Amino acid sequence: MGNIMDDKEVKVDTVSVDDVVAENTVAAPETTEPTEIEKLNDKIAELNDKYLRAVAELENTRRRAAIDADALARNRGMTVARHFLPVLDAVAAALNHNPDDAGILAMSRAIESACANIGMVKIETVGQKLNPQFHNAVQVIEKADTESNIIVEEMQSGYMFGDAVLRPAMVVVAK
Repeated sequence: MGNIMDDKEVKVDTVSVDDVVAENTVAAPETTEPTEIEKLNDKIAELNDKYLRAVAELENTRRRAAIDADALARNRGMTVARHFLPVLDAVAAALNHNPDDAGILAMSRAIESACANIGMVKIETVGQKLNPQFHNAVQVIEKADTESNIIVEEMQSGYMFGDAVLRPAMVVVAK
């Protein structure tokens, strides 16, 4: 008996490592669907955007509430100050009638001080140039020694509350 291998011819092909790797590698399917990680990253970005918008809206709401509260307090203060205008006018009239009365002088100073403490001040008039924002000219007179549009007399005092005109001063202006 002879050798079994002798009768058969063996054919050997050359095989490279690249061929083996290519044969054993499974190509990833080309899909357009996002992976789970991409989906989660998109969800995180969406939630982060919603969070930032909510924080910004909360800050805007707080700012608007503070502005509204300031405006409300200012309007209430102006309303109260307007109710004191007749009292200020009465004290001014009493002072004009009897300028040497110590009681009226003390009352005038006390009221002036209290008004200044809350931000209410008298508008300067006599000797000032007419400003329609602060003065209401009720009379114009000829005055040779005075420049035109200069206030020569105050008929009724005007007052400011902060930077707002509470009541313009009624004045007489030189022509």
